[in-house]
Amino acid sequence: MNFADRITRTPIAHDPERGADALSLFADLPTALADVIAGTAGCSPYLADLMRRETEWITEAFDHPEGALADLLSAIPDVGLSDLPVALREAKRRVALLTALADLAGVWPLETVTRALTDFADAAVQASVVRLVEAEVARGKLPAGDDPAKAGGMVVLAMGKMGAGELNYSSDIDLICLFDETRFNPDNYHEVRAAFIRVTRKMTAILSDVRDGGYVFRTDLRLRPDASVTPVCLSMEAAERYYESVGRTWERAAYIKARVCAGDHEAGARFLKTLGPFVWRKHLDFAAIQDAHDMRLKIRDHKGLHGPLILEGHNVKLGRGGIREIEFFTQTRQLIAGGRDPDLRERGTKEGLEKLASAGWVPPETASRLYDHYRFHREIEHRLQMINDAQTQTLPQDAEGFARLAAFTGQSADALRTELTERFDDVHELIEGFFAPEPTDQAATPDWGAETVARWHSYPALRSARAVEIFNRLRPEILECLQDAAKPEEALVQFDGFLRGLPAGVQLFALFDANPQLTRLIVDICATAPALAQYLSRNAGVFDAVIGGSFFSPWPRASKLRKELEEQLSVAGDYEAQLLTARRWAKEWHFRIGVHFLRGLISAEDAGAQYTDLADAVLQGIWPVVVAEFASKHGNPPGRGGALVAMGSLGVRRLTAHSDLDLIMIYDPQDMDASEGRRPLPARTYFARLTQSLVTALTAPMAEGRLYEVDMRLRPSGKQGPVATSLASFATYQRQDAWTWEHLALTRARPLVGAPDLLADIESIRCAVIAEKSTNPEIVADVKDMRRRLAEAQRATGSIDAKAGEGRLQDIELFAQSLALRAGSDAARLSEQLAAGVATDNLDAADADALLKAAGLFWQLQMSLRLLTGEAVDFDALGEGAKRFILRETGAASITDLEGRLERAAVAADKIISNGLESE
Repeated sequence: MNFADRITRTPIAHDPERGADALSLFADLPTALADVIAGTAGCSPYLADLMRRETEWITEAFDHPEGALADLLSAIPDVGLSDLPVALREAKRRVALLTALADLAGVWPLETVTRALTDFADAAVQASVVRLVEAEVARGKLPAGDDPAKAGGMVVLAMGKMGAGELNYSSDIDLICLFDETRFNPDNYHEVRAAFIRVTRKMTAILSDVRDGGYVFRTDLRLRPDASVTPVCLSMEAAERYYESVGRTWERAAYIKARVCAGDHEAGARFLKTLGPFVWRKHLDFAAIQDAHDMRLKIRDHKGLHGPLILEGHNVKLGRGGIREIEFFTQTRQLIAGGRDPDLRERGTKEGLEKLASAGWVPPETASRLYDHYRFHREIEHRLQMINDAQTQTLPQDAEGFARLAAFTGQSADALRTELTERFDDVHELIEGFFAPEPTDQAATPDWGAETVARWHSYPALRSARAVEIFNRLRPEILECLQDAAKPEEALVQFDGFLRGLPAGVQLFALFDANPQLTRLIVDICATAPALAQYLSRNAGVFDAVIGGSFFSPWPRASKLRKELEEQLSVAGDYEAQLLTARRWAKEWHFRIGVHFLRGLISAEDAGAQYTDLADAVLQGIWPVVVAEFASKHGNPPGRGGALVAMGSLGVRRLTAHSDLDLIMIYDPQDMDASEGRRPLPARTYFARLTQSLVTALTAPMAEGRLYEVDMRLRPSGKQGPVATSLASFATYQRQDAWTWEHLALTRARPLVGAPDLLADIESIRCAVIAEKSTNPEIVADVKDMRRRLAEAQRATGSIDAKAGEGRLQDIELFAQSLALRAGSDAARLSEQLAAGVATDNLDAADADALLKAAGLFWQLQMSLRLLTGEAVDFDALGEGAKRFILRETGAASITDLEGRLERAAVAADKIISNGLESE
């Protein structure tokens, strides 16, 4: 579609005579296009002059503006060095005229206009660098390269608006020039650097020098590292050293928009990847908020922009409610969370706000309003610059100037002034509270909480003035959330415990301040799950995960979970760092499962499977790390190495929030008697000590706590047996010496970590032993004896325990294991083991269904209690929030109803189990 057919708005000629003069240059224009030409020239002397100089070109461009721009850009790379300055200035005139008209007429939206200006800047810089490097090569100052487009290893980074693809109409271009020193002989370093410095200076001259009444781009190189003392082009290695040692927050913010615009793109991409940890901090970075606020204040001080809003002379970019405010708002929030959420790493302001909104960092309405203001401000900025091609963002100082600007926007001066004022005020209101929130009037403390609240300022988390300042802003909302709880007094007590347990508060309070939804989450947790609240006070870092962008996403596949941990361990550094990384990672995922279960996003069954996926991933990730560390001293594991076999709840994939890991270690040295390393060990000793190293890696209390408690009592011979058993000994023991309870345990075993062929052999032995022992006439008698011993050991305590007791979860699982063993079935899941009993006529199908339903009820209660308190408790000791959670999970109408259902289920299950065993 041509230009004229797409016109949606028209400027009004402030100087009708100049507009008429410009229109006389063109013949037979459609009325709408003629009005645009007259209105544009009548407001801008600069554009009127460009029309006079480029009449023929722009007339042809009106037929297909996008094609005209593409043709112009495609011709630039073919221009020789001697002709380049003139060709680029001509191209600049044409791009300036076309983009201005397309902008003013609404033919192109702001994003297309700024992209066109940026694409031309990219082409101009690329052509200049390539031609100048070729000249240095011809002079013998640089070695010849394979691809001229790579500029001999020179890289130009576009920063600021150019990096984001958002150049304004009369913008400087901010560049950082580097070269890849690894491409050159170190002996030639100084000569190479000097050549690239010459290229940079000559490129700047080509682009910036005013000749024949024009220029291409004003070029600013001051964003490079330590610009006052460093050369205009420096090596990547030197730049990396600078950012690693003294890089500042404003430089981190600048690199959000950094983009390779010319030269060796591959080398540039490597450099930007290397700088990733500098720009995007691994943990949430709320210091960036204060740094950004300080930068805003310094800009205002330097430019004299403090005080009330006065439109005359107001700076659209730097002033109150202006462009920079919106950019700072966006970039600061990206810096805070971009290290954890790569989706937030967007260069463009529009894309950045959209991603922040989708991740929950900014309310969608706020993001939409801010970008609407941003687009308007940028269009006003363009019109200010189009008048005389001036690098300005300052509104007119007098009525005449406002009349011209208003005409340029196609409206009256009064309407423009009103819109400007409303938009500046709205931006200021939306943003100022984020950078420097106003002190909030302290909410009245309810009578029931006065004594508790009075203690808060004595806690360690509130020992700094900064922590107190932030917390005082949070306190009204915290008290409001507590009052909304089902039992406010109980919620306050739990929140008090959480607050008292925090070792420090600034980072966490700043996190709550920036994310009000987290305040409600912690109060919800305190009101419902005291154990989870206590866990949080000791591990507040897990809140990082909540705002990491994917906290409430669906559960990933187990393979993806394992891969994520492996990737983090691979870059963690030494052994201790790897163990700390595993702890930090596992805690975040563990917390995620608990919150999802608490919020009803997943069922008890889902939670059990997810806790198991997490444990599996930890074991699969940690085992190679432990083996590698041990092998560095004693050589690689003999033979096929060792394998971890999951037992008990881990084996059947039904862990709770506080489950230990039941494990046994089986190894196969094959024909190797010892390891081969600096300090070789006999195979038996090797695997025993390797197993102990694994247990230590999982259970040792470090700065990030423990990973898991480990129970290895299910190994052959129990506590009296070695911690690691050879494959041959394991098979012999299971066939000749194992007790019935060990065969029962084998029905829930799951080979988990180790060489695939070794795991397969272990599984074959497991299945074979179960099949062989199915005819053991002592199974029933032994199970009855085990039930008696368990009943004697589990005396009534007055607490509700879903697991222990006749007819409860442990009893049902034991009976199901006996059915599987008697059937010779390798099934591990409860439902499948009960089905095996039905298939062999050892259990009635209706009874199997009743047991399965009873076990489901007990499992729901067990999962809930372990999340809420970590232990069995009396229902009367639970808070109102906890009771509501349990009733939701079990589907009971009341605690009385639940107690009745539990009792009836236990009695019925006990009867079924007793009858099933007595009938034999």
